[in-house]
Amino acid sequence: MTILPDTLPMAEIDLQIRPDKRFDIIDLTRFIDSELHQSLASYRKVLYCSHHTTAGFVDQRMVQRFRHDRETVEAYVRSHKALFPAGADYRHDQLDERLELSEEQRCVEPRNGDSHLTFISSGLRNCVTYDQHADHPVYLVELDGVNEDRPRTRTTTIIGYDHEEQVIETQIEVPVSAHRIDSVNLRDEGLGIYDQLNNILAAYGVQKGRIDISLAREEEQAGLTVNEFETLLMRHDVRDVLEGPMRFIAERGKSILRDPRNIPSRAKAYAKYDFVRVLHGLMNRLNLSESYVERAIERMMAVPAKHFLSMKRDVSLLVSDRNIPGKGEILNGRYQSPILIQWGRKPTQQRRLNVRILRFD
Repeated sequence: MTILPDTLPMAEIDLQIRPDKRFDIIDLTRFIDSELHQSLASYRKVLYCSHHTTAGFVDQRMVQRFRHDRETVEAYVRSHKALFPAGADYRHDQLDERLELSEEQRCVEPRNGDSHLTFISSGLRNCVTYDQHADHPVYLVELDGVNEDRPRTRTTTIIGYDHEEQVIETQIEVPVSAHRIDSVNLRDEGLGIYDQLNNILAAYGVQKGRIDISLAREEEQAGLTVNEFETLLMRHDVRDVLEGPMRFIAERGKSILRDPRNIPSRAKAYAKYDFVRVLHGLMNRLNLSESYVERAIERMMAVPAKHFLSMKRDVSLLVSDRNIPGKGEILNGRYQSPILIQWGRKPTQQRRLNVRILRFD
């Protein structure tokens, strides 16, 4: 693994990593201390922000439940990876259908639909804030670190700080379609949400901070993630998962289902994959159709997607003045967008989001 340090002024650091393998759990604190010779121990809080849609973090409360154990974090993520095996027939990976790509891009574009779906389904976050504990590791979960034996350069921005101040809390309404399953790119210029947020940052003079976006309490059958809003991924692969988790798993993951030994035993408690495996066995033994089993599942589970996906109700965005000193703005990776996903109709065709803007000092 190669570390390319690039230290920015004050407490803001860019850490660039070239992973050795496609899937890895990387302890960032160890590299900051040993490779950059810079400690974050003097700060009360540390924000970590991945610039990628297939590399992210588990939030601190979940890591605490896992007792900061790397193997448990890995088992949790592997349980979701088992649902989305590499090389399956994902529409995102049909590069000849990706009209936004040039011929040159198609030659190097990774086929990583499994990594995107694993990121979304496992509830990984692009941006997390940890209360500082010098002896606790901070794990970057890398799902797509190598493309055709070539390591990819992965960037994480890290800010150490002592205090955060809420400068404003507001609500925004997001239009959604009448379809039961829908996804909305909150970075879409037509919505104007980023313009609105950046204007607030300018009005309050926020140079470094964080924007927290969450679903309003009354919003149900919906979740938030930060990922690539690519048409085939969001309009086909994600939709197919939400339409019928059992059907999707049966069609895409036949090799996994045939060999349940591939599933780490420690992971089963987290993703309930053993439930899927048992049902698949029943389908074979009793000669039941997938549609029959799905109807039975729907009677047992009011919202099947909610039980198969660990999607979150909130996301965070990094604010930094690194590009224009003194002017804070939302800092995103090239392909990152906050995305609202729903799996139940909203009669008003509007979803309400709570927005908090915090300033660091």
